[in-house]
Amino acid sequence: MKKIYKIGIIGCGLIGNKRASSLGKRGKVYACADIDVNKAEKLAAKTGASAFQDWKKLINIEELDVVIVSTLHNMLAEITIACIRNGKHVLVEKPAAINYRELNKVIEIQKKYKNIKVRVGFNHRFHPAFIQAKKIINKNQLGDLMYIRGRYGHGGRLGYENEWRANPSISGGGELIDQGSHLIDLSRFFLGDFSEIRGHVSNFFWNMPVEDNGFMTLKTDSGKVAFLHASCTEWKNLFSFEIYGKKGKLDISGLGGSYGIEKITFYKMLKEMGPPQTKSWEYPLADNSWKVEMNEFYNDIDLNREPTASLGCAFENLKIINKLYLESDYDYSS
Repeated sequence: MKKIYKIGIIGCGLIGNKRASSLGKRGKVYACADIDVNKAEKLAAKTGASAFQDWKKLINIEELDVVIVSTLHNMLAEITIACIRNGKHVLVEKPAAINYRELNKVIEIQKKYKNIKVRVGFNHRFHPAFIQAKKIINKNQLGDLMYIRGRYGHGGRLGYENEWRANPSISGGGELIDQGSHLIDLSRFFLGDFSEIRGHVSNFFWNMPVEDNGFMTLKTDSGKVAFLHASCTEWKNLFSFEIYGKKGKLDISGLGGSYGIEKITFYKMLKEMGPPQTKSWEYPLADNSWKVEMNEFYNDIDLNREPTASLGCAFENLKIINKLYLESDYDYSS
C-alpha cells in the first residue's frame, strides 16, 4: 500500500483551499496555518486538521510529511527554507520567491538536504491540454519546434491597485511575475532554456507602482523563439498558447471558468500544404491540474527523484523576469 502523506498548509486563502481540495487519496490535511487565524480555522473545520496562526508551530509538528506553502510572495522563500531545515518536503507556489537572489538562498540550503524534495507549483503544466500537447510533440507529430506565441490576461477588478499584488515589496512585481511567470515556464517546458531575453514592461492603466503589462521575446541558443504577452488590462479574460512546429501547429485556448472551455486543436500540415488536417480536444470539466500536480509530487517523493518543476526552473524564470524589469527601469530588488 502506498504511503498516505500528512500535509500541512501554510496560507489558507484561495490557493491554499484549492490545494487542500486537490490532495487526492494519498494526502490528508493534518495542520494549517494563516496569519488570519480565522482562515486557518475555517479550513481546519472542513478538513479535520489543527489550526495555527504561527506557521513556525506548524512546521515543528513531527508527524508532518509535506508542507504546501501558499502565502504571499514575500514569505515563500523564508518558509520554504524553514520547512527544508525541519525535514519536510515542500510544494511552494510559484514564483517561489520575491526575486532570483532570494531564491538562490533556498537552492543553497536545499543542496544540504538531498533527501528533501521541493516542487514549485507551476500547475499549468498539468492542464489536460498541455499534457495532450506533450504527447503529440513527444511522438514527433509536430516536427521540430520553431516558436511559441502566448497571451495570458485578465482585467483586474475594482480596487485592484490596492491589493497586495500592487505592492512590489510583497509581490516582487506586477503582471509579469504573476501570470507572466506561467507563460515563461510553459515556454521553457517546451523549448528549453532561453539565452536571449528582450522585452518591455509598462503600466498603462492601473494606478499602482508595478507594471500591468509585460511583453517578451525570448530566444534559445538554437534560435527557437517565444513571443509572450501578460496583461491585467485584458478586459475579457484570455488564455492563448500556440506552439508551432515544422509539421503543424497546436492551438491551446481557455483554462476553464472565466477563461472559457479549455481546448487544444492540432493543425497538421499536409504534404501538399493548403488547408491543414484538423483535430480538436475539449475539456469542459473542472480544472484537475492541481490534483495531477500533487500526484506527481507524491511520486517524486516515493521514487526519490528530482521534481521536474524544480527550484532551478523557478530560478531561471525569475532571472528572465528580473532582466526585463531592469531593462524597463522597474527595479523592484532595491
